[in-house]
Amino acid sequence: MRSQWIERFFLLLLCAAYLQGGINKLMDFNSAIGEMQHFGLSPAAPLAALVIALELGASVAIIAGVYRWLGAGFLGVFTLMASFVANRFWEMGGQERFMAANSFFEHVGLTGAFLLVAWLDFKKGSNGTR
Repeated sequence: MRSQWIERFFLLLLCAAYLQGGINKLMDFNSAIGEMQHFGLSPAAPLAALVIALELGASVAIIAGVYRWLGAGFLGVFTLMASFVANRFWEMGGQERFMAANSFFEHVGLTGAFLLVAWLDFKKGSNGTR
């Protein structure tokens, strides 16, 4: 019983940025649209809504253990794709390049963590709950 709560706490930590980001975007949808526009993504409003649903829904699935493998897989793929959109360090120079490269590879690490969670959970069986 205790180990289950420890596992959920660790999964909460893994999902914290996505819960925070999804809630912030939900609370200020215009800024979420602005973020999509900043990165040249269109149509901005539907994509912002999709990102909110993905960040919150996948995080809840991971923490609750309901199709955890699917939620973790979604956030892993999303994180990797977002890194290529938001952290294009190869197009930058100087300090900006240094910071963007650090962020890019931190997100690659997060991608690996989510895909590991997905893989381990999928190996347990695919009945949807753990």
